[in-house]
Amino acid sequence: MTATGRTTTPVVALVGPTATGKSDLGLALAERLGGEIVNADAMQLYRGMDIGTAKLSPAERRGVVHHMLDVLDVDEDASVAAYQRAARADLAVIAAHGGRPVVVGGSGLYVRALLDRMELAPVDPVVRARLEARAREVGPGLLHDELAAVDPDAADRIGRANTRRIVRALEVIEITGRPYTATLPEQVYARPTVQIGLDCARDVLDERIEHRVAHMWARGLVDEVGGLAGRRMGRTAARAVGYAQVLALLRGEVTEPEARAAVIAGTRRLARKQMGWFGRDPRVHWLDSRAPELVDRALDLVAQADAGRLVDPGVRRRTLGS
Repeated sequence: MTATGRTTTPVVALVGPTATGKSDLGLALAERLGGEIVNADAMQLYRGMDIGTAKLSPAERRGVVHHMLDVLDVDEDASVAAYQRAARADLAVIAAHGGRPVVVGGSGLYVRALLDRMELAPVDPVVRARLEARAREVGPGLLHDELAAVDPDAADRIGRANTRRIVRALEVIEITGRPYTATLPEQVYARPTVQIGLDCARDVLDERIEHRVAHMWARGLVDEVGGLAGRRMGRTAARAVGYAQVLALLRGEVTEPEARAAVIAGTRRLARKQMGWFGRDPRVHWLDSRAPELVDRALDLVAQADAGRLVDPGVRRRTLGS
């Protein structure tokens, strides 16, 4: 037990939109804190999806141990439940040998499943297939109306055109007999955690995304996707930003400039979605990714959390939309 009465060292979690530098800051914090990194980017779970996910190479990891990278083949669909079990086991192992878990990633549901009290509802492929077939037949709007009749709170949270989430909500309701909203994560940590968000002004982020996509193209993204396309890619991997657009290029459906522009646009949409997700969490302590002495500022937040002196900020500073 520490002098402050804490028995558990807080997990450090770096969250926020893509292209803000979470991987670099995660490495720096892990090196300074004697930590190990736990990946929370759903697409970095896949072996062979390296360039398009901006996955750090083994050399770039500078000897820092990384968990939950390269654990799936591209023909497998990622599962939040399986991730939760495996990643929580990693947290326990790291803590047991005195290391500091540093969670790094922008996949909001995976972050929540790892960090928060979250009951994951079961999956029934038969029920899901039936609902997906109905959505194709009658359109997602009618299914959304059905969802509104049985769980209006869920319908308010899910857009009428979001077929995947509408189907999932109806699937959970049918399987469990409970409202879908009853299975959503609480904003209560499963173990002590400090969340640090990296933020960036929108114009700066857009420029970073363009540079990132150009770098990926130069490193051989098209060849990487071409090598994967010879195998049966599962639905999760094939829909990943960067991979879906290049697959369309390889099928001859778009030109290379069109594919590249689509990757940029898709990445920008992803960044907005990530910012919306994490921006709603009042526990995130936001730092400007361009701030001088960024590492020191992050370390100060960790030190305050360790001492039990860190207060949740409540309202985030909205620089991204400025």
